[in-house]
Amino acid sequence: MNTAQAGTLESMDCLVTVSKAAQGAGVKIQIAGSSAARFKSAMEKKTAEVIVSMGVKDIDISIQDNGALDIVLGARVEAAVKRLIGGER
Repeated sequence: MNTAQAGTLESMDCLVTVSKAAQGAGVKIQIAGSSAARFKSAMEKKTAEVIVSMGVKDIDISIQDNGALDIVLGARVEAAVKRLIGGER
């Protein structure tokens, strides 16, 4: 599996899509949606924290936000990454 998703496009949620990146490419985060203009840096920070805690180094992350709280974003990122990694086994 090369891509995985978690979340929805419902209000107060976000849709997180993760894809494998080439070795050495690092972490690339794209954020769009209703809260992106105001909270992009906080969302990037939370996403990076989750990725680092999971030991992932090369991944592309796309987040379509519809007002998700910090804890929801973290859970969606974690779930998407686990689905991506789980699909490799």
